[in-house]
Amino acid sequence: MKFNISKIFCKMDIRRLILLLTVASAFISLVNTFYAAYTVQRQQLIDENLNGNFVYATKLAKSTDDFLRAAQQQLAASSVYLSKNFNDIEVLKSESERLKTQTESFNSILIVDARSSVLASSPETLKLTGRTLATPGIVESIKTQKPLISDSYISTIGNLLVFISHPIHDPSGNYLGMVGGTIYLNQQSILNHLLGTHYHKDGSYLYVVDQNKKLVYHPDQNRVGTLVSGNEVTEKIHNGESGSQIVKNTRGVEMISGYAIIPATNWGVVAQRPLSATLAPLDSLMKQVILKTLPIAVISVFLICWCANRIAKPLQLLSEGAKNIDHPETEKNIQKIKSWYIESYELKKAMLIGISLLNRNIQKLQDDVKTDPLTKLGNRRSLEAALQKLEASSQIFSVVSIDIDHFKKVNDTFGHDAGDIVLRDLAKQMKSVSRTDDLPCRVGGEEFLIVLPRTSETTAVQVAERLRKQVEAAVFEGVGHITISLGVASWPNSSSDIPTVIKYADEMLYKAKREGRNRVAVYSQSETGEMQPA
Repeated sequence: MKFNISKIFCKMDIRRLILLLTVASAFISLVNTFYAAYTVQRQQLIDENLNGNFVYATKLAKSTDDFLRAAQQQLAASSVYLSKNFNDIEVLKSESERLKTQTESFNSILIVDARSSVLASSPETLKLTGRTLATPGIVESIKTQKPLISDSYISTIGNLLVFISHPIHDPSGNYLGMVGGTIYLNQQSILNHLLGTHYHKDGSYLYVVDQNKKLVYHPDQNRVGTLVSGNEVTEKIHNGESGSQIVKNTRGVEMISGYAIIPATNWGVVAQRPLSATLAPLDSLMKQVILKTLPIAVISVFLICWCANRIAKPLQLLSEGAKNIDHPETEKNIQKIKSWYIESYELKKAMLIGISLLNRNIQKLQDDVKTDPLTKLGNRRSLEAALQKLEASSQIFSVVSIDIDHFKKVNDTFGHDAGDIVLRDLAKQMKSVSRTDDLPCRVGGEEFLIVLPRTSETTAVQVAERLRKQVEAAVFEGVGHITISLGVASWPNSSSDIPTVIKYADEMLYKAKREGRNRVAVYSQSETGEMQPA
């Protein structure tokens, strides 16, 4: 089915249209404002947290790097001392114990010769002294004969750890072995304490991965040592990049992540916070804004309704006037409308002009319908209307029937144009003897009638006689003098039936003609009582 929106709006009045437009505009503006504010604030929060997490990750990476370098420096200083006393087992034991207990940087200390044999260790509870070890950290350290921080691996006794070592050379530069310390990753250690102590209570946490994407530190100890795959951040750390971005973790939760590289090991520190936790204050803020805005919004809606009603009221009344334009009281009703703004005022003004023109045109049409076009007197329609009105009001009235004597001769002698002039001039004479309420009519070619409301038979005869004398004395253009014959009858004296009264007036007219023309004949029950010309 075809959707036609214009048909829907055609059924709505202007008040509803104004309300719809203003409320919709206000609602759209309000929603747009909230949306824009929310979007800007959201992005600002995200940017601030991205930057904050990056700064935090960078700071922890720097702290961790400083710690690892400090640990290596401890081992380097110890290696110088050990190189001078490498064959003194007691010195080796004492130094290993000192390194273990002095700063607690290491979980254990090993002093190993070039053949991977443990010469001294701390704590003694590990029972590693005298053993030959082939762990990845020791093997790589002896192989490279350089300061080293190993990748994470599981030790001989089953601990997940990293091994920090420094070679020992004699004064001649010959490689004697190395001194190394372990840092446990899944047990209490100074590294865990450094990375695990932070003050965010909003779901934020951090973890550390090595170059092989293996977790070196994580708040969940069970995940330490596991591989992290399918994570954009760990991929970038693997490539040696630092930065910040929004990323989904392995559990599908969107996180705001900042990550930085630890130069000493090329590990990556990742500080992250759930996106939902970041935006929670904004959601709460927007709810408060909506609640604070709601009262003003409600007041605004009421104000809009009031204004819409005020604006629409004149137009609604004008519309009702347009629908009822044919009612007689419409013009007065429109005049009463308070058009307080220019458009409604101009529309009201135009409608009043239109109604006035319409009424004039209607009146003209009505007049034309009831008026003889030649003489501008009433015609048979106006005569019938007047008689019906008189009958309804039961007022007495008289009728004077008039006919021009020898009018055919006037037409034959002087022409029809001259005859028309005679008819028009006679009409003027009839109007001159008529009152405002009287109705002079042309009912035939040269036949005329005057209806005289509230007029007795005697007065009607006087009017008829006055007209007869005026016509007789008048000079008609192109013709000269003419005469008329007149018949008079009255209601209800002559008859109680109005058509019969008209008939009697005509009969008296013809009686006047038979008796010599230029006279007035009056109807009576005996058909007597005529007046001779003066």
